[in-house]
Amino acid sequence: MINYIVDNGQIVAFTGILTAFFLTCICMGSFSKYLPKDMGRQYAHDGKLSAGKPRGAGFIFVLVFIASGIVFGPFTRENIIYIILLAAAMMTGFLDDCAKTPWGEYKKGILDLVIAIMVAVTFLNFNTNTINIIGTDISVTIPPVVFGILVVILVWTSINVTNCADGVDGLSGTLALVTLGTIYMVGHILGKGGDFSYLTLIFMACILGYLWFNATPSLLMMGDAGSRAMGLFIAIAVLKTESPIVYIPAAIVLIADGGLGLVKVALLRFLKIKILKNTRTPLHDHVRKVWNWSNTHTVYRFAIIQAVVGIATVYIYLLV
Repeated sequence: MINYIVDNGQIVAFTGILTAFFLTCICMGSFSKYLPKDMGRQYAHDGKLSAGKPRGAGFIFVLVFIASGIVFGPFTRENIIYIILLAAAMMTGFLDDCAKTPWGEYKKGILDLVIAIMVAVTFLNFNTNTINIIGTDISVTIPPVVFGILVVILVWTSINVTNCADGVDGLSGTLALVTLGTIYMVGHILGKGGDFSYLTLIFMACILGYLWFNATPSLLMMGDAGSRAMGLFIAIAVLKTESPIVYIPAAIVLIADGGLGLVKVALLRFLKIKILKNTRTPLHDHVRKVWNWSNTHTVYRFAIIQAVVGIATVYIYLLV
């Protein structure tokens, strides 16, 4: 006969995840009426359908995550700094959600850059600058300055591609869940992530609480407050695995959906180079407008692609 012993730490961890989910659901139902209302996106496919819905729900689920993380999560100086930076990313997005005139791209980009730099400094202060090469047992030590620059690029990119992918009910939240699940499994296999891994599970529980209300047809929208915070959290989570290159396969659909638009606009604006002339960006607008996918088809198919890539990525690490 096998005796299973559950210690207090396991009970607290179990309770923390459930609390994060149910508290998010309760707060969404109770406080969403106080959120700013969406004005409808002028150039997005079916963007006008979102007009009048509460926007900025990320403000709620990020605050629930912060409270849950502080109460139930591992209380370390590094984690507290990350939580503060997450709150900063959420607030910059929420203030934009509340603004009658949307903030300019440059203003938001600079704020994202400041947050990315602070993440790089924090990470280098508490962690190694040695990374694992995906699919191998090879480790490479990168000079701290170069490593810091690469971290800034990763964080800034993750924030912005996740933000750009937010445009279909349930899409960015679902993709973020699959991405974080992949990252969590990779970290578990490598024995990395440490106490931050539990915060990843709490954050995923909060996203699930949000998705309860955001599934098609949505009752509310996360806004920049949620998408920017999710992008930042994904970047920190993948850094903690000490295998940051895994971000590419783990978030490949987010990168493709949101990133192609960023590249397209940047090349046109700064170099006068036109690419993807017949492709609408973000890609979720293209598949709905040109390929006639429904919102449900878009979410499920994008999530399925990301899940398949995630499973393959996890299996590669299991083979090493």
